[in-house]
Amino acid sequence: MDKNRVVVFLGAVMLSGTVFAGPPGNQRHEVLSRTHVHRAVLDRSQEDGGVSGACDPLVEAHTSSDFGPGEYIAQAGFVAGEIAATTYVLPESAFPVRIDLVEMMFATSGATVTTTTEWAVHIWEGTPANAFGDYAFYSDGKLLPHAIMPPGTTGLQLQFQVDPADPEQIWLSDDGSHSITIGFEIVSHNNQSGNGCLTPPSPNSNAFPTTDVDGLSTAAGNWIYVYECGIFGCPSGWKRFMDLPSICRPSGDWVQRVTVTPSVCDSLGGCCVAGECLVLDAADCAEADGVFQGAGTSCAGVDCTENVPCCFATTGGCVELDIFDCEAAGGVPGPIGQTCADTVCFPVGACCLPDGSCSDGLSPEDCAKLSGEFQGDGTDCAGTDCPEPMGAACFPTGFCLLLTEADAISAGADWKGVGTNCDDGDGNGTADACEDSGIQGDLNGDGKVDGADLGIFLSGWNLPGPTDLNGDGTTDGEDLGLLLINWDL
Repeated sequence: MDKNRVVVFLGAVMLSGTVFAGPPGNQRHEVLSRTHVHRAVLDRSQEDGGVSGACDPLVEAHTSSDFGPGEYIAQAGFVAGEIAATTYVLPESAFPVRIDLVEMMFATSGATVTTTTEWAVHIWEGTPANAFGDYAFYSDGKLLPHAIMPPGTTGLQLQFQVDPADPEQIWLSDDGSHSITIGFEIVSHNNQSGNGCLTPPSPNSNAFPTTDVDGLSTAAGNWIYVYECGIFGCPSGWKRFMDLPSICRPSGDWVQRVTVTPSVCDSLGGCCVAGECLVLDAADCAEADGVFQGAGTSCAGVDCTENVPCCFATTGGCVELDIFDCEAAGGVPGPIGQTCADTVCFPVGACCLPDGSCSDGLSPEDCAKLSGEFQGDGTDCAGTDCPEPMGAACFPTGFCLLLTEADAISAGADWKGVGTNCDDGDGNGTADACEDSGIQGDLNGDGKVDGADLGIFLSGWNLPGPTDLNGDGTTDGEDLGLLLINWDL
């Protein structure tokens, strides 16, 4: 898979058939003025008496496209064996659900020949992490026709449907995630020669799955099964769009949708939750702190995008943008629900370190790396009173408390140094720090000298106290040598 894309504008759409899918590649932006419908109806029996649902069907899609003529992005780096999939979260009470119709838009871009594409549709209970679906149906040119498209720039709305009269309907149960996934695979391109990783399928002789041009609305709900191309391609296997690096991530949602019939009827509708649209009833939507779009609505065409404060390092400025636009522009996105008025971009201030000292000019992230406590944007050490460091204070009775060195001395306790604690790792009723192992450098009393002791030692650097192993009044390189002599003892 590579990242070439073609934007196409479809004017007339012919569609009639089944569904196939794959990951993104060379993106080609086209305006499709010709589209057609290809419908493949799976009828495995001539018997009457198919299952019919009493509930109204639900139509689910992440894309805002109406599947008609218009502007699309053909993912022209999509190689044979790759799968385009979408996951939809449904109300728990709706399960089991029946799959009525699955659809996806494919496009050619300036094709010089008639293209024939072998495809497959995959259906999962839950997410597509479990290989190739709980149900899989492949075009064979007979029962399920291949997808055939004429030369030129055209669109094909592939439709896969189980005959309503077929007694073997596709019913999906809830695997615990309250979700279903539909995937379309390109089993064989019209013309893919050689290694698809090194030479992508030619847009002049192949059809490709499409994404929309309205931006990515559901990064967690769009999936790609990426062909293994090693160092030449994007991360392989099943990947959500949000898991892909920006150079591999499509800029829109798959133009794909599914129609299902619930087994239990509720007043379901679209619900905007944390920037994404889910189909829920009004009560579940409210419980999720969402905004209900109304009974009978779906997520198709619903814009739940939430802007976040986006900080730019070059200027220190903040602009409220969609999180994916922010990342694409090189910004650093802030928390959902905040605005630029609530946000300080790239704060710098004083940091109180574990040994009680203070360091100026650190970011919250750099302060945290030092196990310090950030004092706020614009603060400095001159105006900051960092608390005295704490450590294990061992009393003659065997009791242990976390105290400052001054308090430990005032109480007549033996202070074990910065960073020591009162943990009783061996469960013998005495804090490890208060047990004398007899090993020089065993600062936490656990019977050995290791990384934990080194951390305590370094926190006392240039200070007197328990880390001053040779008793010369300061902790320095000579003491470090004594500690290393007993390392791992």
